[in-house]
Amino acid sequence: MIPYPFPALVGQEDLQLSLLLNAVSPAIGGVLVRGEKGTAKSTAVRALTALLPPVEVVAGCRFSCDPASPDPGCPDGPHAVGAGTGETRPARMVELPVGASEDRLVGALDIERALSEGVKAFEPGLLADAHRGILYVDEVNLLHDHLVDLLLDAAAMGSSYVEREGVSVRHAARFLLVGTMNPEEGELRPQLLDRFGLTVEVAASREPEQRVEVVRRRLAHDDDPEAFAARWADEEQRLRERIAAARALLPRVRLGDAALRQIAATCAAFEVDGMRADLVMARTATALAAWAGRDQVEQADVRQAALLALPHRRRRNPFDAPGLDEEMLDRTLEEHAPQEDEGPEPPDGGPGDGPDGGPGDGPDGGPGDGGGVPPQDAPSQSGQAPRDEGGPADQPSLPEQAGPAAQEPSGTGAGAQAPAAPQPAAPTGEPFKARALTVPGLGEGAAGRRSRARTAHGRTTGARRPQGALGKLHLAATVQAAAPHQQARGRRGSGLVVRRDDLREAVREGREGNLVLFVVDASGSMAARQRMSAVKGAVLSLLLDAYQRRDKVGMVTFRRGDAEVTLPPTSSVDAAAARLETLPTGGRTPLAAGLLRAREVLRVERLRDPARRALLVTVTDGRATGGPEPLVRARQAAGLLAADGVASVVVDCEQGHVRLGLARELAQYLGGEAVTLDELRADAVTALVRRTTGAQDARIAGRAA
Repeated sequence: MIPYPFPALVGQEDLQLSLLLNAVSPAIGGVLVRGEKGTAKSTAVRALTALLPPVEVVAGCRFSCDPASPDPGCPDGPHAVGAGTGETRPARMVELPVGASEDRLVGALDIERALSEGVKAFEPGLLADAHRGILYVDEVNLLHDHLVDLLLDAAAMGSSYVEREGVSVRHAARFLLVGTMNPEEGELRPQLLDRFGLTVEVAASREPEQRVEVVRRRLAHDDDPEAFAARWADEEQRLRERIAAARALLPRVRLGDAALRQIAATCAAFEVDGMRADLVMARTATALAAWAGRDQVEQADVRQAALLALPHRRRRNPFDAPGLDEEMLDRTLEEHAPQEDEGPEPPDGGPGDGPDGGPGDGPDGGPGDGGGVPPQDAPSQSGQAPRDEGGPADQPSLPEQAGPAAQEPSGTGAGAQAPAAPQPAAPTGEPFKARALTVPGLGEGAAGRRSRARTAHGRTTGARRPQGALGKLHLAATVQAAAPHQQARGRRGSGLVVRRDDLREAVREGREGNLVLFVVDASGSMAARQRMSAVKGAVLSLLLDAYQRRDKVGMVTFRRGDAEVTLPPTSSVDAAAARLETLPTGGRTPLAAGLLRAREVLRVERLRDPARRALLVTVTDGRATGGPEPLVRARQAAGLLAADGVASVVVDCEQGHVRLGLARELAQYLGGEAVTLDELRADAVTALVRRTTGAQDARIAGRAA
């Protein structure tokens, strides 16, 4: 299939520029593309392949070694150096599926041959395939954390290490890393966000003319891919030539002290953690100067580098919208700009970052049709109608950053309200560190950090025969299974004769992520005494906890005469926080309806993901006033959930001197635990333990005296 031409993309200037800069300087560290669905994220990345120059590799090497400088530690080596040892192949773009295993990513050792023959029989993984090319991860936010860690470590070090029961393999793995994600499906942890060099926000244009042009080009490509690609062939060739020229110029670009001071001042002003941001900004500014054909970094380069390298590093928690205050950025740059009496930069300013051993098969084309680029201070073309022969600006500004509330339509908006106007939404109270709520028993769900489960990572608790593909080898159990059969198998010499049936894999216990379904009472009784503000703070605290523990979350609210699914189960806690912020209150308390709606949500989720266990968190004062016999029906609904085996926690929101204890009764019918808002705080639990331990110590000391 002929890929969509890279320069034919419309209205994605920032994305194109970021990909281009990584092609010029692979040391920048890759690109994370964030945006709503249907914004050509994957199309843009796949379009890079046609712009990559061919790669010269050692003939027969599975690790794509360069004949001019082969990897001395290559598992297929050693390789001879010189003419006649190489062959040319197209550069690769390797895709990492979300459901890939660790062995598929880093490669796997043939354990049977390693034990019986003592050889390192290694099957390369996707990291080896991507060496000297592009590694593309679609929906990187849905990738398991341990795979993301392995991926980013390899990208940072330029090599991959595989360790299995004392057998080690190392091979080169230098590639351009590009990840795409839809923030609605959940965020990456800040530690992982920081490992991507640049981040770009993409969104569909709201300009009708630009949308028309997007559709026109897409239809033309689908109708006749060859003819459409031929229209853009000259533009692609000019982009290849300009990339090569920029890479050649890059080592001669000077990054002077004035630019370095601006970079350091900018990172300090925006309070980014660590020093990686400074390094990425420096490399990006240098690459921008090389792309513009200059040998000196200017203030415009530093500004554009900040817009690409800093927004994602400012997230402090999952509810912070990434973005940068451009007015503050401009003030910082002006305050630290070189003064006229300082004189010109010394000629021996620091050189720019050259290619870090990355292939001359680096990616793709630039953001302009015909290779022409406007001056760096030219305005972005994203809001203007595109032209067939015109390209986007070289240095476009980032699009407006919209917070979660702007992007997520509320399921409880005005159009969905009952005729009576609801009370104004209560403000959300200050979040706190919540105590750990877990699902009892031992699960087998997706890796996470909440409840006990059998997982691929964790402490070893036993051994078993492989259940399908071999997991982590349990060496002692394998040797124990093979030992009694050595004489019958005619063993000679020191090698152990191992058969496939002897292999045992380790059984490990770790933590899993759960589905945390919130059932929130939004009735008038909860709004009394401004309790809803404290309740929202508690739910927000539990959402933060769910984010840190890699859970899915959902929300059911009930008020007036019915219950509704305010947020279907999702990995995006941002969306849940946005819905919580605008949650209206008022009316009677249809508790039974809320519990029954939650039961239906859990039933559907069990069909979709049977291995993921659920934790039902009901936030209420226990009152039931909606419908006939409301309290009886609520208890019956709770009994149904208990019969389904759903783990439950009731957050008792009742306040005042006279308490009915209805929430605690509800917890008994659910077969779960009841906790007050105060008991939900982790520091309150810690203080209680300390008080209890202190009292016990005092009693022991008293007896001893």
